[in-house]
Amino acid sequence: MQEVKRCLALDVGEKTVGLALSDLLGLTAQGLETIRRKSIKDDLKILGEIISANEVKKLIIGLPKNMNGTEGERCQLVRNFAEKIQNTYPNIEIKFWDERLSTVAAEKSLIAADVSRKKRKKVIDKMAAVHILQGYLDGLNLKGENF
Repeated sequence: MQEVKRCLALDVGEKTVGLALSDLLGLTAQGLETIRRKSIKDDLKILGEIISANEVKKLIIGLPKNMNGTEGERCQLVRNFAEKIQNTYPNIEIKFWDERLSTVAAEKSLIAADVSRKKRKKVIDKMAAVHILQGYLDGLNLKGENF
């Protein structure tokens, strides 16, 4: 029997972390939740609980590159956070995904769905994580690769 694998995407911000989870086949991404950040210790504990509960084998972490493709200060903050995750959960594979415009795409999707500004603010990070994960999954499927 093949081992079940799920991917968890993270849209890492200073105040929140948006989360999205793949389906068991690796075809679609669903928004999971938005974690309100408190401390690195608390953030890692919550992530660990989510990873364990959903049998996650791989994290896809959005990398907020500049529009010209270079990495700035925000990318370094995300990479530092990813390093702390890797040190805490060494069995989890971590991949970075260029997340340029993921929040913009999420915002446009929510506006098109006529979601109020107040509600958009609550789910925007989770929806950005969905865009990150769906982009990653679509890229794998185009190449004919498994996740």
